[in-house]
Amino acid sequence: MPPTTPRPDQRTPLRADARRNRQLVLQAARSAFAEVGLGVTLGEIARRAGVGAGTVYRHFPSKEALFRATVVDRIRLFTDTARELADAEESGNVFFRYLASVVRLSARNKGLCDALEASAEGRFTPSPTVERDFREALGVLLARAQQAGAVRKEVSIDDVMVLLIGCLAMEQRGSAPGRPTALVCDGLRPGRNVTKLPPRVRETRDETRCAVCGGPLPPARTGRPARYCGAACRQKAYRARARHARGTSESEVVLEPEV
Repeated sequence: MPPTTPRPDQRTPLRADARRNRQLVLQAARSAFAEVGLGVTLGEIARRAGVGAGTVYRHFPSKEALFRATVVDRIRLFTDTARELADAEESGNVFFRYLASVVRLSARNKGLCDALEASAEGRFTPSPTVERDFREALGVLLARAQQAGAVRKEVSIDDVMVLLIGCLAMEQRGSAPGRPTALVCDGLRPGRNVTKLPPRVRETRDETRCAVCGGPLPPARTGRPARYCGAACRQKAYRARARHARGTSESEVVLEPEV
């Protein structure tokens, strides 16, 4: 009878010393990434863990693999917390307090901030499953807060995810922790004097954007693809080029139209 070949998912259990070394590496990586961000080297992580560089590479073949492991643990913790709060009373208060907590804890962790910003820009994916689970858990809290009348009905989970990244950036640059997040949260609350949100535009994979306002461009039927969405943006771009050519330092502030 021919010998059976073990399946790829049947991994040999790690020895006790190997498990201990792996935990030492993960603990050192969490603190190093939190303090320095993606710029930390594997050699520095090995030094903090008290192991050799070969031990780090044995468990994690690259810095990205090690970084992903540390980020996934933190996002899973956020997801588990959101799931535990799904049936809590005062759903509106729960949603805002949870959002503020995620921002506060993430803002202290430079590595996590780097990961969330890179993920929003499509440059890094912690894990498709982990990211999806977090969105779904946060979406449940958002839906319950909207049902309770605590959050504006037109706000989507995509809006919340973008605002979450924005809050992290503002908290890192602000001098009063929690203040930017509180202002953003107030913008999510319903009221008589809130600004009506413009409609969301669904992007396609091949869609291009206006070089001035960022709006979608209609597909070009012939010739060179369009760079501007209309005459107004084309004129603004022309004036900007003219000012630059004259060497002037003037700047123009373009206000959004009232809605």
